[in-house]
Amino acid sequence: MVVDLDRHEQLAAEVLPQTGLLVGDAWLRAGSGGEYQHVDAATGRPQATVPLAGAAEVDAAVAAARDAFPAWRGLRPDLRRNALLRLAELIRSRASTIGQVLTLECGSPILGATALPARAADYLEYYAGLADKIEGSVIPIFPERAFDYTLPEPYGVVAVVSTWNGGISALGRKAGAALAAGNTVVVKAMELAPFSAVIFGELALEAGFPPGVVNVLPGGVEAGRALVAHPGVDKISFTGGIEAARQILVAAAQHITPVVLELGGKSGNIVFPDADLDAAGAFAGVACMRNSGQGCVMPTRLIVHSSIHDQIVSRALAGIAAMPIGDPLDPATAFGPVVSARHADRILAMVSAADGEILTGGHRLDEPGFYVAPTVVDRIAADAPLAQEEVFGPVLAVLTFDDEDEAIALANATPYGLAGYVHTTDLSRAHRVAAALDAGYVSLNGFAALPAAAPFGGYGRSGFGKEGGREGLAEFVRTKNVYLPLELR
Repeated sequence: MVVDLDRHEQLAAEVLPQTGLLVGDAWLRAGSGGEYQHVDAATGRPQATVPLAGAAEVDAAVAAARDAFPAWRGLRPDLRRNALLRLAELIRSRASTIGQVLTLECGSPILGATALPARAADYLEYYAGLADKIEGSVIPIFPERAFDYTLPEPYGVVAVVSTWNGGISALGRKAGAALAAGNTVVVKAMELAPFSAVIFGELALEAGFPPGVVNVLPGGVEAGRALVAHPGVDKISFTGGIEAARQILVAAAQHITPVVLELGGKSGNIVFPDADLDAAGAFAGVACMRNSGQGCVMPTRLIVHSSIHDQIVSRALAGIAAMPIGDPLDPATAFGPVVSARHADRILAMVSAADGEILTGGHRLDEPGFYVAPTVVDRIAADAPLAQEEVFGPVLAVLTFDDEDEAIALANATPYGLAGYVHTTDLSRAHRVAAALDAGYVSLNGFAALPAAAPFGGYGRSGFGKEGGREGLAEFVRTKNVYLPLELR
């Protein structure tokens, strides 16, 4: 495996945007939160200096969003629709460059990264199509004496706090829904991956969004705390970890600010003896290693029937061994680095503390970047930390079961409830187990990329609220009831 260091530096100089803080229509090239030295995950080398927002810039961005809200809310819905469609088209037209930026900002292999701009555009186009279809209803109450109806209204200023692995597709999903409903947004981009959010802000202005409708603040903990606790924020949409979510809920409670939380997962992948063993085994190994396991929805617990344990595990190991590991800018690479040295150390610490048998991996790869070898740990106890805590890295924990009830119990035996996976050729069992899983998303015999029209969100510690679909739009609309007596006095 070879990482082309010179190519990374040259491409960064060509495609990375000049980072800054978008407040209204002004780009601030310095912030009160200081600076962050961004490091290329594949090379371990410094890549760019990122100005960070502090409380002062949060105040300014929220003020700009509040100033822009009345006009954006009052804009004809078809004009909001058209603005979202223009933004989607701009993202599609620059998908190749944005994909390269996504690879440079967090190490995602280019093959997958180049698909994310299209996902962002899909969400923007979907919500553009709903912008002029947000309708109220007439309530059947005493029709001869009164008229009662509802008005769907936007909240106002929405704080969009996204994690580093979501990139521009997460902004398309979150901000697209909020903007279509008539809200304005302040995006807090994580300092680990600020570049695609900056591009989103640049293209929003180019698409004709009025100043202040979209504001973008790369920032760290200081900016995040200031934003979610701000009295001028009317709703919070957050993707990230459980500890940050707890702090957000405490801050939001001060102003009773409603929150949407899309958090972590520890998703079980149940394989029954009647499954297609070749397909299920390959899926078990490869699906949890996508983006080096850095995804909340990954099937990170393999829950396999004891009678087929050896067959499935051997197939999973074979699939992992066949994954090309290398430079994420190489289109042939399927497995790249994790996002930072700190993240790599955390992953390996969790693996070293595990009681199971390490079948493969469990170590750093000898590269300049932050590569953790794909890891499989067998015979994990259901209550072990590796079976309970989100690793957010290329680690698969293997558990076994003997009957359907035990499989369901194991799948539900974590505080998370984001996703579940079931492999079986028995249609009745597939639907029965899907209904029994405590998860917001269940995939049968595969891993499908959810369309923009599908809702996504978890149960338990995986959060609450939905993103995507009509349910995702509803998160940013509140309902007012109007009662009109027909005999006015």
